[in-house]
Amino acid sequence: MTRYTIADLEKLSGIKAHTIRIWEQRYNALKPMRTPGNTRYYDDTQLRKLLNVVSLSKQGKKVSELFAISDEELNDLLNQQIENSKPDNSRFEYFISQMIIAGLSYNEVEFEKHFSACLVRYGMKNTYMNIIQPMLFRVGLIWSKDELCPSQEHFLSNLIRQKILASIDGLPLPTNVKKCWLLYLPEGEYHETGLMFSNYVIRNAGQKTIYLGSNVPLNFIPPAINDTDPTNLLLFLTKNRPVPEVQQYLNELAKLSKNASIHIAGNSKLIEQLKLEKNVSWMQSVEKLEQQLM
Repeated sequence: MTRYTIADLEKLSGIKAHTIRIWEQRYNALKPMRTPGNTRYYDDTQLRKLLNVVSLSKQGKKVSELFAISDEELNDLLNQQIENSKPDNSRFEYFISQMIIAGLSYNEVEFEKHFSACLVRYGMKNTYMNIIQPMLFRVGLIWSKDELCPSQEHFLSNLIRQKILASIDGLPLPTNVKKCWLLYLPEGEYHETGLMFSNYVIRNAGQKTIYLGSNVPLNFIPPAINDTDPTNLLLFLTKNRPVPEVQQYLNELAKLSKNASIHIAGNSKLIEQLKLEKNVSWMQSVEKLEQQLM
C-alpha cells in the first residue's frame, strides 16, 4: 500500500489541500490514518475516491452528494457519465483520474480499458495531448520529489510506451523519404515519452524517422548523420543541467549538423536561457512540429 500525504493528494487531484480539509470536516469525505509518529496519511482507496469525486464534480455533480454515496454508487455514476458526457475537458479529467488510479495501483487491465477508450474516441494525438501529458505532469510532481515508489513511475511509463509503440507499428511505411528525421535523447536523458510521441506524429505525416532512443552520446551522432543524411534532428532536454554545459553541447551539435535543421524540445526553463544557432530552433509544441511537417 502506498502512503500519500495531503500535499500528494493536492498534486494528483488538482484540489488545494485547504479545500480537501474542508471537505473532510463538512462531509466526512476522507478519513486519514496516522503513523506511529502521529503523521496523517491516505491510502490508494482514499486517493481513488477523491479522484472520482473530482471527476464527477467537474461535470456538475455536488461534492456533498458525491461523498454521501457508497463507492458502488460512485462507480455507477462514473460509468453513466462517461457514456453520456460530451468530449470536453470534463471527460478528459475522467480519463486522467482513472489512468492515474490504474497506474498507481499496478492495474494494467483498467489502464488498458481506459486507454483503448481514449484512442477510439479521440485518436492518439488528442489522447496524448489532453490526457497523457496532464496525467504525467501531475504524477511527475510527486515522483520528482521521490515521494512515491519509483516502480510506479516505471510501470506507468512502460504502459504508455507500449501503447505509443503499438500505434507507430500500425502506421503505413513512410511515403516521403526525401525528408528524414533523426530522433534521440542526449546522454543522461532517459524520459522517452515525448520523443516517442514525436516519432508517431512524424511517421503519421508520412515522413521517415531514424529513432536512436535515449542516452545517446554525442560521438554517436556524426556516424548516424553521415549514414542517414537527415534533413532534421529532434532531441529532448528534460533534465535540469547547467546552462553553459547545454550551450556547449548544442554549439558542438550545430557544427556537426550543418546541413540539417536541429530542433530541441523539453525543459522550457532551460531552453529559454540558451542562445540558439541559426540552424537550431525551439520546438515548443506539437503544433510547431506539425508546421514543420507541412
